[in-house]
This record gives sequence, structure tokens and C-alpha cells, in this order.
Amino acid sequence: MPTDIAIDEGPVRAAPASYAAREMSDPLPKNTSPENREYVALVERIRDAKDREAFAQLFRHFAPRVKAFLMKGGANEGLAEECTQEVMATLWTKAHMFDPSRASVSTWVFTIARNRKIDALRRMKRPEPEDLPWGPEAEPDQADVMTLRQESEKLAAAIAELPEKQRDLIQRAYFGDLSHAQIAEETGLPLGTIKSRIRLALERLRHAMG
Repeated sequence: MPTDIAIDEGPVRAAPASYAAREMSDPLPKNTSPENREYVALVERIRDAKDREAFAQLFRHFAPRVKAFLMKGGANEGLAEECTQEVMATLWTKAHMFDPSRASVSTWVFTIARNRKIDALRRMKRPEPEDLPWGPEAEPDQADVMTLRQESEKLAAAIAELPEKQRDLIQRAYFGDLSHAQIAEETGLPLGTIKSRIRLALERLRHAMG
């Protein structure tokens, strides 16, 4: 994902005519809204030309909405911001995987966001992270949101109860996505100590989460 894009609120240059023409020729569902057609065209510009301006437009629209969605689901601001960055990075790096015949851009983006949130929770329960596929699903309903919120609150409370040294390593390993070797390099701790503390912390968390 580009890191040097200047995101501002000023007017954005319209898409070139060639993109607009191709957008209309793509096999989109008949009930596709004009707004979604615009988003599809932007995703295609990222896919075909790594167009930073197209990414900037999508970032301005979706990033604050994804962050708000995650926070409503129980994520704290830090985790919501981290997951939002991952979602937008996925949009940039995997635009070629988007299929407009299966889902709208909004559904795709919010499904990625939901999966990143679930992935973060699962990493607290199991050391090995796993990639969760996206599908043409609607945004989570209120029951899903309530479940995620309750799990997030319970997990946050359990992490807060960990001894400080264990809590620090858990945050580095599972929220910072650092390997044991990277943690050792940053902290100066022996690998054995790091593994032992993380194992003890995970046992505490599994017990707390039931």
C-alpha cells in the first residue's frame, strides 16, 4: 500500500474516459448503483495501473467508515485503526481478486474488515494466524455485532489482567505481528523467556475466554 499518498478533502480529478468506457462494458449486475459503478472503476484503476489517486478516493470514503464499524463492534481505537490499515492495504495489494459480479465494493471491503477483526480475536486463542476468505455476504447484522462486541470486551479485560511483562509480549506478538525473533531483537530478552511468557499468557487468556 502506498505510504506517501496525500489524502485531502479537495476536489479529485475525474477518471479518464477510457476507464469510464470500460466500466460500462463490464458485466456488472443490472441493479448495480451508480455509486458502486464508480467504486468498481476505481478498484480497476488500482488493479490495472496501481493508480494512487483512485486509491486515495477509496481511502477517503471507506477508511473512516471501516474504523467506525470496527469500533461499534467493540474494538478499541488502536485495534480499529490497525485493522483499518490492514483492510486498506488489502484493497491496494489484492484489487485483482475483486469480482464485481459477486459483490459490491462496499460488501467486499466490509467483509475484509469483519474477517480481520475475527482474525485478531482468533490469534488471541491460537498462535497460528489463518487467512479467512471473503465472500459475497452482507455486512454483519446486529446479532453479529453484539457477539463481536462481547467477545472483544471480554478479551480486552482478560488482556488487561495479564502481568505487565506477559501483556507486553502478547501485544507485540499478536497485535504487532512480530515474530519471536523480532521481539527478542527489540527487547533483548532470550527466546526461551519470550516463548515461556507468551505460553503462560495464552493459557491465562484461554481460561478467561472459556
